[in-house]
Amino acid sequence: MSRRSHEAVPDQAERFPTSGETAPRRKEDQLTLIAEGVREDQAPVERLMPPRPCFAVYTEPTTVEGKHYVAGTWYHGLKQSPGDDRGIPVDHWICAPLFVVAETVDSEDGSVGRLLRFDYRGRTVEWVMAMESLAGKGEELLRALMRQGLVVEYYQRKLIPAYIASHHRLDQVLATTTKPGWHAASGAFVLPGRIIGEAEVRYQESGRGVRLFTQAGTLAAWQAEVARPCLGNPVLILSLCCALAGPLLYKVGVHGGGVHLVGDSSSGKSLAQLVAASVWGDPGVFAASWDISKGGVEIEATSRNDTILILDEIKRADPKRVQEMAYAIANGTGKGTMTREREGRPKLYWRLLALSSGERSLSEHAAISGNPAHAGAELRMVDVNAGSRRHRAFDDLHGLSGEEFHRTLTVATHGSYGHAGPVFVERLLEHDDLDRLCARFAEIRNGFDVRNAQAGRVADRFALIALAGELAIDQALLPWQEGDALNACRQLFAEWLARVGDGNAEDRQILASIADFIDRHGDSRFSCIDSFVVVNQRAGYWELQDDQRLYLFNRAGLAEAAPGFGLDRIVKALVAAEALAKRDAGKWQKNYRLKNGGQTRLYVIDPTRLEVFAGQEREVDRDAEHGRKSLAC
Repeated sequence: MSRRSHEAVPDQAERFPTSGETAPRRKEDQLTLIAEGVREDQAPVERLMPPRPCFAVYTEPTTVEGKHYVAGTWYHGLKQSPGDDRGIPVDHWICAPLFVVAETVDSEDGSVGRLLRFDYRGRTVEWVMAMESLAGKGEELLRALMRQGLVVEYYQRKLIPAYIASHHRLDQVLATTTKPGWHAASGAFVLPGRIIGEAEVRYQESGRGVRLFTQAGTLAAWQAEVARPCLGNPVLILSLCCALAGPLLYKVGVHGGGVHLVGDSSSGKSLAQLVAASVWGDPGVFAASWDISKGGVEIEATSRNDTILILDEIKRADPKRVQEMAYAIANGTGKGTMTREREGRPKLYWRLLALSSGERSLSEHAAISGNPAHAGAELRMVDVNAGSRRHRAFDDLHGLSGEEFHRTLTVATHGSYGHAGPVFVERLLEHDDLDRLCARFAEIRNGFDVRNAQAGRVADRFALIALAGELAIDQALLPWQEGDALNACRQLFAEWLARVGDGNAEDRQILASIADFIDRHGDSRFSCIDSFVVVNQRAGYWELQDDQRLYLFNRAGLAEAAPGFGLDRIVKALVAAEALAKRDAGKWQKNYRLKNGGQTRLYVIDPTRLEVFAGQEREVDRDAEHGRKSLAC
């Protein structure tokens, strides 16, 4: 059949069964049909029959060469019989009107498909079909179409793959993508079932995935009942703006990462996550959980690309792998695997911000398994205090009790959702000035004064979140005053900076580990350098200087005190903290003569410098404690 022939229009003939009747199944029947009869007020459209065999799609009752056809996709064929070269015309209704609209090409791997369109109960359904699904008997294709509502004549279902395959060299060619977010080639923002921006691109999915980007209620209701009560609550403001900041990562060029809300149980952390989830969809569906594998994290992140990944309750995560998952979320790259042919499978890629929560910090949860904390993981998932504020996670309850505020806001997030995120992107595209956007980000970023590159990376994230909030205020999307989002982000960043310091995170971790090692083993694995004492698994010695102990580490003891770091890296941190109290010229160690007649080179460490630089608070004054412990050697 010609490429234009399927633009015809269908409906039923008077000789076919009416609604409620069963179509006959005799061999001599020339037509199979399940459809409603022709209404008296609906006159069939006259058409000419294209050359048989062919397929035709009729969108209304149609008369072709004196025969009446109902709306649907038809197969007009010829039945050959002995001695009859012309054949007997046969007509089969195979399904509801199904249109092959365009050829599609996947932007990631170049695979080809077809864009199909049909109506189901007054709703237009578009679905991108991969051409590989036509291989074999086409059962995968039929399952997908029937799952989405296409009405099919069961006995003629095998003709549907043939009908789709008959469309060659379509005029229209569309790009497709298998993940939501920005489509680089077209500049559109792609969501399942919705394309924001005028571009010839479509979202390609199997049809089996969870519908994440859904809507309910109205934007006005969400603004009044969800966004407005967030005012005065930095944690809620940060969470909401974090959800809006995902689309800005690509525009501004900031790396992905996350925010981890830390607080006791029932403090309000989960409510902050519900507020964030309501920006893009149903909070009960859009929010995910830490109770997933690393592969599951990759799938969840990809399905929310350029938006936000919400992970509740870190205590449900595997302590052995939680830091690895934090790295993966921030870095945006999945694990590489191979095919049977030993070729690399395409990796999953994503770009987003994460909003996590838990009663423990990331490093505390990882420590349960005995793994040392990785400073890089802590920087990628920054801890935010959401448990010891004025009202636990909240600062302003707007005249309500804590229980009333929590319940009211929870109900509101489930009543109106899914509007703010798409509208934010729409208005972002309406004023698509990249230079101005980057200049605005730079202006906000300058307000986060840090000297260290690692703290600067965290500052970038908080500045981006603040930018999203301020842009939404400018768009009249958020019913707040100018500066509300920026002030909240600055406040929480300042709290984080005051807690961890502006120094190198790995240095702090090394110094804290050595200080903890001294606390645990200061008397059991060290002895006075001027005495002869047998010590099991000796880590070094100690000596007094101005009534204060200096710890003299041997190489093995120092390497053990800061697991996960090489000796050169440990020494570098000690030098930066000025914690090496004594050393020989040109060396980091000092040579000591032992009581047994031998000599050794030792690292002389001042424990007070460890505490100052690591920013740790001790309940016991170590100087006084060491003075009491010193005794006579």
